[in-house]
Amino acid sequence: MNRSPLHGIHEALNARMLPFAGWEMPIQYEGIVAEHRAVRNGAGVFDISHMGELLVSGADAGRALNGLLTNDVSALSVSEGQYTLMLSEEGGVIDDLIIYRSGESSYFLVVNASKVEEDVKWLRSHLTEGVSLDDRSESLGAVAVQGPESVALWATLEPGCPLPPRNGIAEYEGGLILCRTGYTGEDGFELFAPTELINGYFQRILDAGAAPCGLGARDTLRLEKGYPLNGSDLDKDHTPLEAGLGFFVKLGKAEGFTGSAALLEQKAAGIDRKLVGIAMTGKAPPPRHGYEVRDEEGEAVLGELTSGSLSPGLGLGIGLAYLPVANAVPGTEVTIMVRDRPFPARVVKKPFL
Repeated sequence: MNRSPLHGIHEALNARMLPFAGWEMPIQYEGIVAEHRAVRNGAGVFDISHMGELLVSGADAGRALNGLLTNDVSALSVSEGQYTLMLSEEGGVIDDLIIYRSGESSYFLVVNASKVEEDVKWLRSHLTEGVSLDDRSESLGAVAVQGPESVALWATLEPGCPLPPRNGIAEYEGGLILCRTGYTGEDGFELFAPTELINGYFQRILDAGAAPCGLGARDTLRLEKGYPLNGSDLDKDHTPLEAGLGFFVKLGKAEGFTGSAALLEQKAAGIDRKLVGIAMTGKAPPPRHGYEVRDEEGEAVLGELTSGSLSPGLGLGIGLAYLPVANAVPGTEVTIMVRDRPFPARVVKKPFL
């Protein structure tokens, strides 16, 4: 089991630690609801050192990546970033990631923890000659500071290192990298630094008033905003068109990209299933991943929840599920089976909050 360079601080804060994507990570400190609210109302800090960081560079790096990823890499100016996806030839999702153009011919990729090894292998097998990939995952630690007070908090700590604009990247001496993307629906930033320095940054952010937050709150925060999670809501069995991520898929790129032929075919035929939001409509236990979704009468099986939790912001259970298009219309009544008991729910628009 891998351990974050911040593991000692987590233990000192009495964090509840659990395995996640091959890492021992903090799930909660004070509690998921309290940490969730800290991010929505103030500032919270998450350890994201388990995420992967890849540097792709070379004169042809931009063109090569544009032919491998769904979004339009050529649209990025230096210091800009975008959300994108890496697909199989069949159009299924290998990984979703953030790519930043960190220099004229260099790109900084932030990938999911469970996919680092697979992504590196896949990219190296597809990148053209003269384009290099440096896996910096083991040498960098990372934290995400999220919430309406996060930007002001950073300004008091490091006034000489201003944050980049939204979806941007800035690099400073000593290996400090600041990004401005987030995964909670709140403003904030991601800080990457050499592993030997990340403890200092994390402690200073805590001392400045940010609440330590675990992966439990990160999950409820992203779910309220309808953000999909790789490995749960995104996988090789579903395409980004089915996941409702068509905005990040540029099928008009002249050179295409890996998986684009399959997506063009699917778009022409029309998708037959769609990732939708589902909200419980009565008193019920929190919905969870894998719970069966049935029709209103509780008879026909339509699918299963890919994500599910109690929403602290709404005070009710919410989830995501791939449903047949005919049953994916907001307002459609469905049934969630919780330990073989039926509970009423409804298809709703995303985001939930």
